[in-house]
Amino acid sequence: SGDSVGRELQNAPHYCQSFASCCNTVNDLGGDIKGGGKSSAAADKVVEEIRAKGGKAVANYDSVEDGEKLIQTALDAFGKIDLIHRVHLRGAFMVTRAAWNHMKNQKFGRIIMTASTAGIYGNFGQANYSAAKLGLYGLANTLAIEGRKYNIHCNTIAPTAGSRLTQSVMPPDLVESMKPEYVAPLVLWLCHEQCKENGGLFEVGGGWIGKLRWERSQGHIVRHKNQRMTPEAVRDHWDNICDFTDAAKPVSIQEGLQMVVEVLSKVDSEGGVSGNPTASAASASAVGQKLPPTSFSFSHTQCIIYALGVGMSTKDPDHLRFLYEGHEDFSCLPTFGVIPSQAAMMDGGLASVPGLNIDFTRVGLCTLTSQATVADVLDKGSGAVILLDVNTYSGDELVCYNQWSVFVVGAGGFGGKRTSDRAKALVPPPNRAPDAVVTDSTTRDQAALYRLSGDWNPLHIDPSFAAMGGFKAPILHGLCSFGFAARHVLKQYANNDPSRFKAIKVRFVKPVLPGQSLQTEMWKEGNRIHIQCKVKETDAVVLSGAYVDLHGAAEGGGLQSELVFAEIGRRIKDLGSELVKKVNAVFGWEITKNGKTAAQWTIDLKSGTGSLHKGPYSGKADVTFTVSDEDFMEVVQGKLNPQKAFFAGKLKVRGNIMMSQKLEVILKDYAKL
Repeated sequence: SGDSVGRELQNAPHYCQSFASCCNTVNDLGGDIKGGGKSSAAADKVVEEIRAKGGKAVANYDSVEDGEKLIQTALDAFGKIDLIHRVHLRGAFMVTRAAWNHMKNQKFGRIIMTASTAGIYGNFGQANYSAAKLGLYGLANTLAIEGRKYNIHCNTIAPTAGSRLTQSVMPPDLVESMKPEYVAPLVLWLCHEQCKENGGLFEVGGGWIGKLRWERSQGHIVRHKNQRMTPEAVRDHWDNICDFTDAAKPVSIQEGLQMVVEVLSKVDSEGGVSGNPTASAASASAVGQKLPPTSFSFSHTQCIIYALGVGMSTKDPDHLRFLYEGHEDFSCLPTFGVIPSQAAMMDGGLASVPGLNIDFTRVGLCTLTSQATVADVLDKGSGAVILLDVNTYSGDELVCYNQWSVFVVGAGGFGGKRTSDRAKALVPPPNRAPDAVVTDSTTRDQAALYRLSGDWNPLHIDPSFAAMGGFKAPILHGLCSFGFAARHVLKQYANNDPSRFKAIKVRFVKPVLPGQSLQTEMWKEGNRIHIQCKVKETDAVVLSGAYVDLHGAAEGGGLQSELVFAEIGRRIKDLGSELVKKVNAVFGWEITKNGKTAAQWTIDLKSGTGSLHKGPYSGKADVTFTVSDEDFMEVVQGKLNPQKAFFAGKLKVRGNIMMSQKLEVILKDYAKL
């Protein structure tokens, strides 16, 4: 559209200021309004105006049919080609981005995007210009949503004005009536602090102002449950699809998705379509819905990549057990448990839920299955929060549980509740100086490394994508900062023993840039470690209301055997009656650590449906075993023969030693260790 752009520039010299910072190639044959003749005057005049404003410009007088000549002119003059999108769309984005934080800080801002009817309706020969101008409207819509809570309003105007081309085909008084003076008052009002309009689109010209809005037909369902959707069905119902009788007028993404959400529910139940679906009903129907189960296979390789991704290094000897699969205590960081559950959330098809708009320590290949369930849907006004509970299993055994809070921008305002008793609560740290502080530096490649664990969002690697999100560079994954903080606690208070890790809860507050230092502040209160994570260079809090619960002295002193007895307790609860019939005995255990008794357990498989007791036992055990925590684990895992342990003095027995033969029923048949 080179010819028309050149003419438009000449006919609207006030546009030239927008082009002053760009390298411009002005193309105009200089023909008359019928397309005949040729003159350099039109293009030269625009070039002079741009240069007078301090810009760079060069004229080209070729026809757009000789497009290669036009482009070569630009390349010869500037060595590059500036596209209309860079001026109209990206230019508006960059200017708005520069002002945005200032507006947020002062709690006031008014932004007016200048679109065009060519973008709203389309116009022959202006494909690139039309795309850029409608892109401005999309940008304005999102800014209106994001700026609302900061009193920043963003609206769009599509002005109509007279031009050189219309001077010869319109009466002078009509051209005079389309002066900019008849557009400016609308702009001034939209900028006024008393104006509450936000997200509007207005056509304006000649003293007339009109507001536009979207309209959507009621449409028609063209598929049925468990049947293919066909183009023939679309053809047969085309009149219904295009019938605007009782049309809806959606004004938000939440309203825009209402019908689709309702259709999913109706198709699933083979019911009809409601003419007035409500988001609150949709969100209510989503609660309790299960996402499709997902499988996640991994080996020691994924465990090591994750450890490196959250800052583990061979520079620290204590980290080797997480980085070397041949280490005698090779383990996976407990927070690796977020990886399979995140895969369940993303790959499990969150958008497919009706009612919504919108073994870690072993070498070898393992497969886990995750089941995600919508626990609740909350209305936060500017968006909706979806609470997802994700249970991850190895076979039938629950390995870990995660709860995710997913914020969907623009999906709020449906009148739902704001809080849920199903959400795991955040806990503020104690009002005192932290008991311990650990600082760790991230590397420039930290995000590039962490993404190998499965979070491929380009926000963390692509500078241009990050810029579109308002960041000056790709940001670190929130779950990477989460991993850093968790391992700081594990080292400070659990001697890097993953078996002591019980639970973690955090709230993500602000992003971190790769290369910045993470500072984790810790407060110990019993077995709970309150944490707050900051960027050391800026003192900005990035994780808040967070805590880590550990298996501490009150729960077995961080003993590995704690996990074994917990599993035995679960098996007794499920199969106690059967075990009592097979075993009919009471076993006592004294677990030692560093030569001292650290825990006492009693397995009663003689009375009732069986039971497991922790601590001193008031009754009498048939046989009592005394063994260190380490040797107990060796026996349970089959690495140490019990008879050899007995004769070596590692396993001491009191009472009816023959009863020990029945231990195999408990430790092997049912514990599934």
